[in-house]
Parts: sequence; C-alpha cells; structure tokens
Amino acid sequence: GCWVLFRSGVLLNSGDAVERFADADMVVFDKTGTLTSPEPTLVDPDAIPAETLATAGRLALSSKHPLGAALKAYATAPMPGATEEPGQGVRAVIDGVEYRLGSAAFCSASADLISKSEQGTHSLVWFRKGDAAPLPIAVEQGLRRDAREVIEKLKGRGLGVMILSGDRAEAVDAAADELGIADRRAGLKPADKIAVLDELRGQGRKVLMVGDGLNAAPALAAAHVSVSPVTAVHLSQAAADAVFLGETLMPVVTAIDISRRARRAMDQNL
Repeated sequence: GCWVLFRSGVLLNSGDAVERFADADMVVFDKTGTLTSPEPTLVDPDAIPAETLATAGRLALSSKHPLGAALKAYATAPMPGATEEPGQGVRAVIDGVEYRLGSAAFCSASADLISKSEQGTHSLVWFRKGDAAPLPIAVEQGLRRDAREVIEKLKGRGLGVMILSGDRAEAVDAAADELGIADRRAGLKPADKIAVLDELRGQGRKVLMVGDGLNAAPALAAAHVSVSPVTAVHLSQAAADAVFLGETLMPVVTAIDISRRARRAMDQNL
C-alpha cells in the first residue's frame, strides 16, 4: 500500500497513516492553498503604491501563508527581524516603526473599514505601517482544476465534506457553492478549527483533514488523519501524516481508495 501511494504522489510521514486513511468517514478541507491554487495573484496591483507593495512583499517573504505568495514577487529582500504568528500574520519593527501583514484583526482594522473593504468574492490581505490606517490588498484565487471532480468522488464514496477556512465568508461561500459543499465555516482562527475538529470527534466522526501543512499544523494534528499539499522543497517542514505532490487534489481520493483496499486485503488475510 505504501509503495502504491508513493507512486501516486502520496508520501507518508506516519507508519499507521494507511489504517487511519481507511477509517476516515469525513474529509475537512482548508480553502486557501488547498482547494485553491497555491499561486494567488493580486486583483489590482496598480491601485497600491509601489512602496507599499515592496514593503508588504518583504514581509510576505517571511510568511508561510499561501496568500503571501501573491506579494512575494514585489519584494527585493526579506524584512530584518520579521516574525510570523501562524494563522495571523507577520510583523517587523524597523527604526521604531512596526509593520504588519496578515488578517484584519492582526492589523487592527476597524469594523467600519472591514465592512467597506469586504466586497466581492476575493480574499483580503491587510497591511499596516505604524499607526496609519490598515490597507486591504485584494487577492484572487482560482480553484484547483480537479477540485469539483474530487469533491464529487469523495461524496460518491460516502464521505462527508466540509470546509474550514480563516478567509472571509463571501470568498468561502463562492468556493463552496462552486464545489457543491453545503457545510462550510469561514473566518476561523487556528483555535476555532481545532474546536470544530474536536466537536466532530465528539460526534464519532473520523476526520481526514486536508490543509496547508506549513500554516495549519495544530488543526492537522487534531484530526484523525491529515494530508498536506506541499512542494518537494517544503517536504521536511510538513506536519501532516502524509503529503502529496503536484497541482491536483486527486491524490486525496487515491490515498483513501488505496488505504481502503489495503485494509480489505489485510482483513481477508486474517
């Protein structure tokens, strides 16, 4: 089973992952960088001052969050002393001025500013310099090309499907509606995702969590079994029970199918 998974682009980090993949009765997806392409783009970069783009890009170089990838191309060098709070954002202090890049809460955006900015289905990254008002930066994310097919196959195998995302509701709803996923929750912090997974465990569900292993390690660890889409260069940083390579989501289905077949074969041998 492990060799077949390897040939299918699924690499196991845990020896008993095959058995837990076979047990899974529900699949919970993160959205950003998982259901969506890991390469987002800015909606309107010309509307953002070049200096702001360059500074935000320098902060993004220190971020593992998938949305940060949209800004990295505008950076010349990392921001010295930049530190990341997973699921929140990146901060750095230069000449006594604090710079932040991340969520609306992390950048202390007011409810009024958030309300004015959150229009349409795009995602938002926020930038703040010192005491200035935070600036929303709109980011576009396309779904992975086989995402709809994968969701249909999972449902066809009797698995429940849910989205847990830190992104804004409009962006999450747009992706969930396109994929036919009724159960979706948005605006979640890492601790909120863990709480939902604990709730599902209490209901007797055995959850396969599919999420970015570089940014959602606690949620992955809280699931019955977990898998991350990562590139080979990030393989050593993965926190999930398994990782899969490439641009498609189909290895998630493959991992379940192969593990179930392996379980049946072991049961028959016994």
